[in-house]
Amino acid sequence: MIDFTPVQLERYSRHILLQDVGVEGQMKFLEAKVLIVGAGGLGAPAAMYLAAAGIGTIGIVDSDTVDISNLQRQIVHFTKDIDVPKVDSAKETMLAINPDIEIRTYRECLVAANIRDIISGYDFVVDGTDNFPTKFLVNDACVMENIPYSHGGILRFDGQTMTVVPGESACYRCSFRKPPPPDAVPTCSQAGVLGAIAGMLGTIQAAETLKYITGVGDLLTNTLLSFNAKSMDFRKVPLSKQENCPVCGENPSITELFDAEQAVCNLQEARVKEECSG
Repeated sequence: MIDFTPVQLERYSRHILLQDVGVEGQMKFLEAKVLIVGAGGLGAPAAMYLAAAGIGTIGIVDSDTVDISNLQRQIVHFTKDIDVPKVDSAKETMLAINPDIEIRTYRECLVAANIRDIISGYDFVVDGTDNFPTKFLVNDACVMENIPYSHGGILRFDGQTMTVVPGESACYRCSFRKPPPPDAVPTCSQAGVLGAIAGMLGTIQAAETLKYITGVGDLLTNTLLSFNAKSMDFRKVPLSKQENCPVCGENPSITELFDAEQAVCNLQEARVKEECSG
């Protein structure tokens, strides 16, 4: 049981006033542990809202440093942070928003060899990655470790997200069996992305995280939510858990984690890929 200080009662008053959250829900936030994979376009708004909400322990994984091209959408970083490790920049901003919380940083590439150790002990994972191989790796590791997570992806004016609760709902591989071939789908650095799209999607992922922790509302399980900002059309596509899914099915063929080939589209990504493979 957490005893709120007068400052905390004031800080979290709008949550405490909510009938479906209240004191008990805020306690759950403060006791929760959430891992954010990627301090980029999706991870940035998710990190800020989860920090503001009072998630007690937030881990953040990213091997990269802040580049000026990131600042158009990665709102957890500022101009002064150029060339600073993203995890350090994000930590500084998150603690500036809320010094109550603990931030754990992992300045490393998330690969098959380390992902299970990193995600172990967290209650929920937010996937803010920008490449398919890592998205599948996050899915597979979360399924194997029985950790729920939020998937998110953005490109140009579009976004999509789903929430996976292992053992209960469809996982990412139930609908998307394997990553597309390298260079088959353009990345944001190749095709571009409207900065606000990242904010829209990352905020939805933060909301799904808070809903899971409190048990309030209906999660985006067995549902792929997609939207297009040009038309502001939102669409829900029903999904179902597949018995023959290679990772969460009745007889899974994927029982060990592995690193799939990843496309490289610029010099900065080439450097990061070299570091991750070395």
